[in-house]
Amino acid sequence: MDLRLPGLRGRRRLQHPRRWLAATAAVVVLAAAGTWTAAASDTKPPVHQSDRTMAIDGVKLDTSYFTTGGSTRRPAVLLAHGFGGSKEDVRKEAEALAGDGYAVLTWSARGFGKSTGKIGLNDPSGEVKDVSKLIDWLAKQPGVELDKPGDPRVGMAGGSYGGAISLLAAGYDDRVDAIAPAITYWNLADALFPNGVFKKLWAGIFINSGGGCAKFEPTLCRMYDRVAESGKPDAQARALLEARSPSAVATRINVPTLLLQGQTDSLFPLGQADAAQKAIRANGAPVDVDWIAGGHDGGDMETSRVQARVTSWFDRYLKDDKNTDTGPAFRVTRTGGIDSTDGAALLRGAGGSAYPGLESDPRAFALTGRREQSFTNPAGASPPAVSALPGLGSTGGLSQLSSLGIGVSLDFPGQYAAFDSAPLTTGLRITGSPTVTVHVKSTSADAVLFGKVYDVGPSGTQQVLPSQLVTPLRVEGATSGKDVTITLPAIDYDVQSGHHLRLVLASTDLGYASPAAPATYTVTQKSDLKVPTAPGVTTSAATLPSWVWWLPLAGVAIAVALLLTGRRRTATAPPAPELAEVPLQITDLSKRYAKSTDRYAVRDLSFRVEKGQVLGLLGPNGAGKTTTLRMLMGLIKPDAGEIRVFGHAIRPGAPVLSRVGAFVEGAGFLPHLSGRENLELYWQATGRPPEDAHLEEALEIAGLGDALARAVRTYSQGMRQRLAIAQAMLGLPDLLILDEPTNGLDPPQIREMREVMIRYAAAGRTVIVSSHLLAEVEQSCTHLVVMDRGRLVQAGPVAEIIGSGDTLLVGLAADIPDPLVEKIAALPDVDSVTRAEGGLLLRLAPAAGDRLATAVDLVSANSQAGGASSPVGEAVSDLPASPPRAEDPAPLPPAPATPGQPSTHGSPTAARLLVELVRLEVPVSSVGPHRRLEDAFLTLIGGSA
Repeated sequence: MDLRLPGLRGRRRLQHPRRWLAATAAVVVLAAAGTWTAAASDTKPPVHQSDRTMAIDGVKLDTSYFTTGGSTRRPAVLLAHGFGGSKEDVRKEAEALAGDGYAVLTWSARGFGKSTGKIGLNDPSGEVKDVSKLIDWLAKQPGVELDKPGDPRVGMAGGSYGGAISLLAAGYDDRVDAIAPAITYWNLADALFPNGVFKKLWAGIFINSGGGCAKFEPTLCRMYDRVAESGKPDAQARALLEARSPSAVATRINVPTLLLQGQTDSLFPLGQADAAQKAIRANGAPVDVDWIAGGHDGGDMETSRVQARVTSWFDRYLKDDKNTDTGPAFRVTRTGGIDSTDGAALLRGAGGSAYPGLESDPRAFALTGRREQSFTNPAGASPPAVSALPGLGSTGGLSQLSSLGIGVSLDFPGQYAAFDSAPLTTGLRITGSPTVTVHVKSTSADAVLFGKVYDVGPSGTQQVLPSQLVTPLRVEGATSGKDVTITLPAIDYDVQSGHHLRLVLASTDLGYASPAAPATYTVTQKSDLKVPTAPGVTTSAATLPSWVWWLPLAGVAIAVALLLTGRRRTATAPPAPELAEVPLQITDLSKRYAKSTDRYAVRDLSFRVEKGQVLGLLGPNGAGKTTTLRMLMGLIKPDAGEIRVFGHAIRPGAPVLSRVGAFVEGAGFLPHLSGRENLELYWQATGRPPEDAHLEEALEIAGLGDALARAVRTYSQGMRQRLAIAQAMLGLPDLLILDEPTNGLDPPQIREMREVMIRYAAAGRTVIVSSHLLAEVEQSCTHLVVMDRGRLVQAGPVAEIIGSGDTLLVGLAADIPDPLVEKIAALPDVDSVTRAEGGLLLRLAPAAGDRLATAVDLVSANSQAGGASSPVGEAVSDLPASPPRAEDPAPLPPAPATPGQPSTHGSPTAARLLVELVRLEVPVSSVGPHRRLEDAFLTLIGGSA
């Protein structure tokens, strides 16, 4: 019985006679594990965390409560974690929300972390009931705002498993006021049994990541065993999962909802969010939809932007701040090309004033070729076609390759039908789910098909499956033939002019269970392919999240010093015309320590930097990096040697320094002024004309948003750091110097810093960055200079210093027997296999190694851009035997030009190798390079770090 009155719940809710769960059963606090206080920034109060174990119906839940204290009541937020995780996974987000004025409660769900109990997959009588008891506890806290006694102002957010509990809690407990679920399911039965087909690999991952079948409620364990054995879901299994799905309470969810769904997600695809939007919107609640770049198959999760949007959503609907901009009703992240330095997809946002759904403004494309085609389902459904690789994709990001124009899908001849459109005369943006009607006939009672639409290049050989997504379909009673309309995967994808669409219906797929008995399927085309276009969704200019970075007082001090010293007239070496286009050449540079005649901070240093490069300056503490940069900026004078910038010798106040921008860590700026006012004040201090500042261009490159109008005292550490980079970019200097720019930044902010540097250099400018974060340097820099004890150790392109080769390290989740190792060694692309700590070293056959390196490099670069460790990393080999001579300048070759569509030659080799490992049931946890920059760096400096 639904006791809740219809209508929208925002700041105030309609009253009802009683709640779904009685609040009389008290939540017992068993123990306080401890209380600690997070260090406060100079703009936010300190965040206090208190850990408690709560007893709820015989289950112990491990919880953490975050607040800034004080007597002011504030809204509360419940943050839920993903499947297989714990409350620790959302701690940083909880601290950030607490700093923004919320009381935040996190907990480890039943069966996870330190909490007890069996996993119920968000059972209404288990995990959902736990949430209501947690809300009861929040209602008793003195710092939590109440709408009425026992009814706190509360929102919920979480990803995947945590997103589903947010939706379910809103359906079962009307005290929930706003929710922001991410990459989650609306109907778990549809997610794991789509169109009657068992998603076997993802289901197995669910069980394994939960700790095995014994960790689940017995009914769930029995259901999984039954379906896994038969390969076909039954009505009882569907009913069990549907009862634990938000769709079961679709008519009860009427709170403001922000749905964030992943585009690279074969577990919970975009159709799940579409179903949720339709249901919740029908209840009269505001619903915004955001398609992010990443998902369960990898990709960029856009953490910083997503967290900012969730906070704005809660500000609007929990704090009742009507001036808060919550973003467009619909937003989708799109790929805007490929970055030339790390191969990562460049992301841009597109939006619309209304959610278009999955069928907006369809265009019909006639399909040519044989209208009737027959193909087989092989015995045992083997070998299976390959689309996504669940479990590996989440760390390796294979599904991201389609955004880079790379095809890794495999369809085996004789096991599919294909229908092609004519080449496109203009570009086509697909936004939604294409549909097509076909007639299916089978020699068996049931036919299982896998529908997909490829983007095929002009030559016909370049074939890309967008987001690696397929639609499985079980056609029952197909012996006499049946017409079926196939709704293909929802995607947002751009097809270029001259390419054409290819509809493929395959009989097998690695991620799903197909009938084991052999059969022949005959498919006849009955309609055109209808493709949704959503013309109301328009792409915006490239931006980064609307938080900004700070300007240090040291920057103003440097500017004033340059202005004053620039008036001095001292003799200097004449310009060198042959170096007029060279951003930097250092020759035999030396600087002794103060009061020392034989101890050098920098000695005989020589190297050269070209336009368009992002140069990483590496070395252990005391290597002389900062001293070198200070000499380059004209702040200190060298004892010997020469620095030339665009052919001009550097001295304090040299006019050519106007072409150099620098960021050096320092104190804060004027806190009562806005970010924009601080930048304008800095530029005035340089004495240069206002029109030379190029303020708007610098802000666009740095991705600074509305926070520029706010007082700097309100900025977070990351916002200040970002504003500092904008200050260094004023005047759009041809040479930008950044000394440890990522200090104090969290991983999402570091990722955005990387994008700023790459974007700045893309216009032909040059960036020099000094950093201790080797993994970050590897992803963002095109070239390296490695120093140790003041001397040059190595200089050159990143790839050369790391090396290239044909050895991969395959991480194993469990040990494997020798016979299985021998089977791996017998694979066609494998030359030899050696056991190593944590896994296996695979040396590839020479031809396969060359082909695999291309695909591996692309996968590694793309997944690293998303902040995830890649199971398919760059293959590396030994470093060059000796570094260049210190007495000679070491020229760094120009950065490579921005590629167009990367070559796909050999990329199937990567997929085949991973597929073969999966088929052999090898417990693969990761696949990566045998050596990375860290190894190369430690080799070069001989352990002196």
